[in-house]
Amino acid sequence: MEFSNGFFIQFIRLAGPFWYSENKSTIRRLTLALFMLTIMQIGIAVVITVWSADLFNALEQRSMGGLFTQIGLIVLIFGANIAVTTAHFKVKRRLQLDWRSWLTQHLISKWMTEGRHYLVTHIQGAHDNPDGRIAEDIRIATEAALDLSHSLVYCSLVLISFTKILWTLSGVVTLNLLFFEIPIYGHLVWLAIIYAACASSLGWWLGRPYTRATDARQTVEANFRFGLVTARENSLAIALVHGEANEQSRFIGLFNDIIYAWQRQTLAWSHLFMLTSGYSVLSMAFPILVSAPRYILGSISLGALMQSAQAFQQTAGALSWPVDNMAKVAEWRASVERVLGLANGLERLEQEIARHDPHRIHLKKTEQNVLSFRELCIIRLDGVVCVSEMNDEIRPGERVLIAGNAFTGSKLFKAIVGLWPWGEGAIELPPDPVFFMPPRPYLPTGTLRAAICYPSVHSEYAESAITDALELVGLQDLHELLDREDNWAGALSREQQQRLGVVRLLLQQPKWILLQEAMDSLDSSWEMRMLRLIAQKLPDAAILTITNEPMAEAFHQRRIVLQ
Repeated sequence: MEFSNGFFIQFIRLAGPFWYSENKSTIRRLTLALFMLTIMQIGIAVVITVWSADLFNALEQRSMGGLFTQIGLIVLIFGANIAVTTAHFKVKRRLQLDWRSWLTQHLISKWMTEGRHYLVTHIQGAHDNPDGRIAEDIRIATEAALDLSHSLVYCSLVLISFTKILWTLSGVVTLNLLFFEIPIYGHLVWLAIIYAACASSLGWWLGRPYTRATDARQTVEANFRFGLVTARENSLAIALVHGEANEQSRFIGLFNDIIYAWQRQTLAWSHLFMLTSGYSVLSMAFPILVSAPRYILGSISLGALMQSAQAFQQTAGALSWPVDNMAKVAEWRASVERVLGLANGLERLEQEIARHDPHRIHLKKTEQNVLSFRELCIIRLDGVVCVSEMNDEIRPGERVLIAGNAFTGSKLFKAIVGLWPWGEGAIELPPDPVFFMPPRPYLPTGTLRAAICYPSVHSEYAESAITDALELVGLQDLHELLDREDNWAGALSREQQQRLGVVRLLLQQPKWILLQEAMDSLDSSWEMRMLRLIAQKLPDAAILTITNEPMAEAFHQRRIVLQ
């Protein structure tokens, strides 16, 4: 298995603090319990080999009393094994869930904060499809990490325990080389090492293509899911332009990528499967065949033969951990790398924001109730300057039309709310928060009441306030749907959604409002009616508007032209 030190260090840095988190005492107790239960599993495995030797010796001696004794012992071993295995399973599952929960919350808190989920899309790196990385890859990364760690510890303890047993049972075998003899101590141990080393080397060589194939498959699977989700979220737009054929073609293309990645993974997996399936059969017969001559010659009893075979299997199995876990390690690493890709992208973004750079827009909150632009320059990602040396002030109650290029205006609005740091100069923000109303307001799935009040809690607003606001924007018919749960982004038309954006604005009553083509789906009369409604209900609020409505210029007191 081909791991770089950087990979392990990055994973430990990301996931290791779980053992030092808020619930560290519980987590450490669970980890200790898991380790102790693993030791008990090893103890039961050792007891079973001793029991097996005694059973076959009793059978060889045709001892009925010995047989009944072994039957009684296996009942006790059976009960102990069930208890230990069940307890081990529950503790491990609890630890896996806790670890996944902690890492999920940790990554979400870094991703879904202060616009980082938007800004990270402009940072170079492998961090696409963050939803799949958080939902699926974190699950695999944490669950498989504990599974692999447990199996590695288990195999290490098995190796320590059974190597001693196997060494003792091996005795001394004399190798006769014509003129002299060489005594070989613990020959079964050396055979187990050679046997497992050969299989591990072959497995490592065959497993490298599988790692790459697994990573490629997870990437294309995530791309396919993302394409389907995007189409679902934009189903109305697709239907209106009859874009179904185009979407089908795109989905088929994405799925063809999955087919190719599947076939590539199948080919790599089949090579591993040939090795593991052949290895499992050989590992059952090989130790008996190796020890059989000593039994036939009378050097060992039947019980010793079977105990030697079991000890050999346990030792070789422990040494063969890389072969047995090659596929799971490959899947685990691919998922960890995807989680690290998102985590590293967010970390680079934080460093980029924290780093003092003259080519970054400086945002500063002031006590003055004014929105000021000081030598503001806005730059696109390709280096083209959108806005150059902008100096202006906007005061409470002003209504300002942002004219000129709408694309440049959207960059200005994003810069004001901290979502576009690329440029120079400074923006001095007033103490009160800025309300940004995009072309389509975000309406989360749930009750319509909660969607309207988002991101505030709906209990903050009186029923009458919501009802009055709905009536003012002409959506009084939606009142009876307030407590119905639905996907409102798909259930409502774009015009209805934009009117609900106005409802949200009236409820929150901000003092600084940015309207980015927020009512472009309404006809001219309704758009002007909405603008006058906002000005009437919020007379002290400053309003900055980007719109294509010609009549809107008369509503505004002045305009700023962006070239």
